[in-house]
Amino acid sequence: GVNLEGIKIRMTSRKHWLDQPNAPNLQTFSIDSRLNKRSGVGMILFKDENGYHAQTGLSLTYAHHINFNEDRSRMNEPNLFNYGSINQLSFGLSIGGVQNSLDQTSFVPFKGESDKLITQVMESSGYFNMDVGVSYVNYNYFAHLTLKNVLFSPSNIYGDQVYDFSKNYTSFIKYVASFGYLFFTETPFSFEPSVLFHGSKLTSEKAIDLNLKSYYNLDYGYMWLGLSYRQSFDGAQYLDGGEIRKQSYQLVTPIFGVSYKDFVFSYNYSYQRGNIVLGNGGFHQLTLGYNIDLFN
Repeated sequence: GVNLEGIKIRMTSRKHWLDQPNAPNLQTFSIDSRLNKRSGVGMILFKDENGYHAQTGLSLTYAHHINFNEDRSRMNEPNLFNYGSINQLSFGLSIGGVQNSLDQTSFVPFKGESDKLITQVMESSGYFNMDVGVSYVNYNYFAHLTLKNVLFSPSNIYGDQVYDFSKNYTSFIKYVASFGYLFFTETPFSFEPSVLFHGSKLTSEKAIDLNLKSYYNLDYGYMWLGLSYRQSFDGAQYLDGGEIRKQSYQLVTPIFGVSYKDFVFSYNYSYQRGNIVLGNGGFHQLTLGYNIDLFN
């Protein structure tokens, strides 16, 4: 509910490596809306599958907005030209639940020898968690900081097995920070470079995204093209002949989207660079959206 543009509904599907069976895939449904001058609410429902593992979750968000300008709307029409001047600091709090599952029904004993750790049933367990975030949005630029999974560190996410680890080894805390700037021109084109940094406390993984989007205003909306490059700060060693090499995680993602009246469509394809990759199918992501304008 940042820009007072009514209710936003988004559905996204992301699939990895189409040439690999049981490859990771993610589906999300989100909705958010401004309630009044200082409050907004949102909801995210997701299902994430990766081989025999799966997660289903629901998260509810409340946002408090501090407005430094009475005219808070960036867009009074469905294009990027400025008819207002948003200048706002926002704080968000999300409470949600996650259900983990591990499907062992297809596991079979090896050479007739049973494994006590394999139950051959669908194991599942759930836990609650919390995310917190702060954002600043201006007419031209934005900055966001989010801490995810700060409430609870589950040690028994699969069944009754409890691991004798300290909280440093069961913490699911992740952090995301981003900054971007929107350049308007005298032409129908505008440009938005941005950078995003994200990391995980449990694995100490860190990565950075460098992004550039170009918008073109249409009579009843706008379209955009973009390119994103992701580079991890970590790497894995592999043997290339008799030489040990190191490879980091790199993604190159072209982006295309269009907003026409109240409808939104976006598609991006991510290509993983490197000599060692699991599959050549890439990552496909499709987003469909609809905006409900309560003011018209």
